[in-house]
Amino acid sequence: MPFDPLSFPQRLWLGAVLVLWAALLFGGFIFGPTRENRRIPRWARMGSSLILVIGAWSWWVFVRETEAGSYARWIAWGMTLGFIGDLALAHLLGLKGSRAIMGGMAAFAAGHLCYITGILQARRLLQLTDARAMWAALGIFWLVALMGWWGVVIRGAERRTLLHWAALPYALLLATTAGLAAGLALQAPVFLPLAAGALLFLLSDLILAGALFNDLAIPLIHDIVWLTYGPGQMLIVFSTAALLARL
Repeated sequence: MPFDPLSFPQRLWLGAVLVLWAALLFGGFIFGPTRENRRIPRWARMGSSLILVIGAWSWWVFVRETEAGSYARWIAWGMTLGFIGDLALAHLLGLKGSRAIMGGMAAFAAGHLCYITGILQARRLLQLTDARAMWAALGIFWLVALMGWWGVVIRGAERRTLLHWAALPYALLLATTAGLAAGLALQAPVFLPLAAGALLFLLSDLILAGALFNDLAIPLIHDIVWLTYGPGQMLIVFSTAALLARL
């Protein structure tokens, strides 16, 4: 029987975190006014991200004395850096234009390095050593990222800047997170939510890239980005539960 270190009050707290996160994100979309091709207010977007930071560190506090503690810590750092990226893209860190984009990309990239470290630790801890599954998943997601980068960032760009080219290693890094998570899920289906979360993050980034680099015109496109990015981050943050289920 899997070891479950969580008490009832801890489960209640994590449930409250989920409810508040969903209320901010989806409630903001349902009830928010339509402005600048979006409905979710900035305070609701940033609030939902901050709530996930709180949730991620709550997981670490609750499981830090278990074998899942190191994984939870890396996920918490990754989510924290993602929140910093959100602040940068929302122009709340004093960065404007391309500097805001570069700052956001740098924060998200650092966050994904944390996610990758955590996933690799989980792989070693659970001895999920099927290299073929890992490399197959990585290859597929690297190809998706390469095609997505070419299709939404490079193709059709009137002028290709350093930012356009920097988007390639960034997309490949996000694809690495998705590929490694999918590799875990192929060996242990309990990690399917983690893989889905990493895929949603990659998808949201490709949609955002289309808006930033090629003026992709989709109604409420910025809300679509957040309605894929937010659930993606939530699934990654709560993936500590999957690791606990296998210990």
